[in-house]
Amino acid sequence: MPEERDEPVALSVVIPMYNEEEALPALVSRVRPVLDGLGVAHEVIAVDDGSGDRTAELLAAFRLGWPELRIISLRRNSGHQAALTAGLDRSAGAYVVSLDADLQDPPEKIPEMLALARAEGLDIVYGVRADRSSDTGFKRWTAGLYYRLMRRLAGPSVLAQAGDFRLLSRAAVDALKALPDQQRVYRLLVPWLGFPSGQVTYERAPRTAGRTKYPLGRMIRLAVDSVTGFSAAPLRLATWLGAGAFVVCLGLLVYTLTAFALGRTVPGWTSLFTGLVFIGAVQLICVGLLGEYVGRIYTAVQNRPTYFVRNDTSAPEAETPADKPRVPAPRG
Repeated sequence: MPEERDEPVALSVVIPMYNEEEALPALVSRVRPVLDGLGVAHEVIAVDDGSGDRTAELLAAFRLGWPELRIISLRRNSGHQAALTAGLDRSAGAYVVSLDADLQDPPEKIPEMLALARAEGLDIVYGVRADRSSDTGFKRWTAGLYYRLMRRLAGPSVLAQAGDFRLLSRAAVDALKALPDQQRVYRLLVPWLGFPSGQVTYERAPRTAGRTKYPLGRMIRLAVDSVTGFSAAPLRLATWLGAGAFVVCLGLLVYTLTAFALGRTVPGWTSLFTGLVFIGAVQLICVGLLGEYVGRIYTAVQNRPTYFVRNDTSAPEAETPADKPRVPAPRG
């Protein structure tokens, strides 16, 4: 259980971290003054996602002079969404803000988020990137494509350019914890709740230090999890591909019978070969799409814990999460 406090925690800030030793000093120097200036009881939950550098060592050093800093260390690298889940599961604040350690999303916006939530009684306040000029052209293009696709599949409640920088009320956090989803994508799960929400805009800054933890492979994995987790459209696509293949086969059958009647059967080899290749490709696509959904069912049936807590500085005796986590470790 978390350590006893003199007053209820008004705000928790959850920061997943993986190999962020270079960014940590700048992160602390910007986050701490912002939170201290709020004048409310708060905690900063740094979730060390199995880092292989000096992240854990630096966090321990910063905690010596920063009592509000709470460190949750995972036993292995479980992925960004899993680390975020660990922080949300163990947060105690009436409001919870999730923030990445790279400082591309400005912590200076946290007071504005909290004020907006309190003034208008909101359960969710999204941080929306109004300017992404600091990102590469390829990054902006793929992000735009992702959000257009998600809005089409999951609905207009998915805000364009809203990532994992957001504020949640305790009611929203408890609702997320109650969901049975295994492969969590919070940028889609949170809008799905449909709770009263608002937004603040900001200019996305360049990464403070280190390398991105979302290379192309993980971005593709995130997109696949998003599509298969929130829509049956790929299965319908497979059905339409099958119907299209059937129509093509009927056309090839008519062509074959006509060629046979005219005594020109040998020239049909090209069309026959093309038809077989086409049907085979469609079948493989359909099997692959079906496999993605079967894999999700298999993961849900296994119901394995997907992060393991090595240590929580507010609950040193805990070795496993109090609430069974639901986000699987990254593949590959």
